[in-house]
Amino acid sequence: MPVVRIPTVLRKHTGGDAKVSVHGATVGEAFDELVSGNPELKEQLFEGEELRGFVNVYVDDEDIRFIEGLDTPVGQDDEIAIMPAVAGGSGHTDGTDVAERPSTDGAAEPTAG
Repeated sequence: MPVVRIPTVLRKHTGGDAKVSVHGATVGEAFDELVSGNPELKEQLFEGEELRGFVNVYVDDEDIRFIEGLDTPVGQDDEIAIMPAVAGGSGHTDGTDVAERPSTDGAAEPTAG
């Protein structure tokens, strides 16, 4: 039976489980079973019937967006990985761009780019 790998940020919705075994012939069917047993996951993963834009899903390291989406077939020994997108930034919260900030040591700060 396929296994869904749960990222750390979502494990609070699976009772701490890092992997959940599911039944299903497609990613969609596997996710139906996953969210039926862990209903809090539905709003984290889906917007309506579609995966949220920031949720990336892989079947054995293949991005389902480039296969058949939720209709991507899964086999008994496949692993489905949920990978939430990670956004980053400069770490500065003052609203300035790197190029706009003065250096704290008197030297010119590098320009982002």
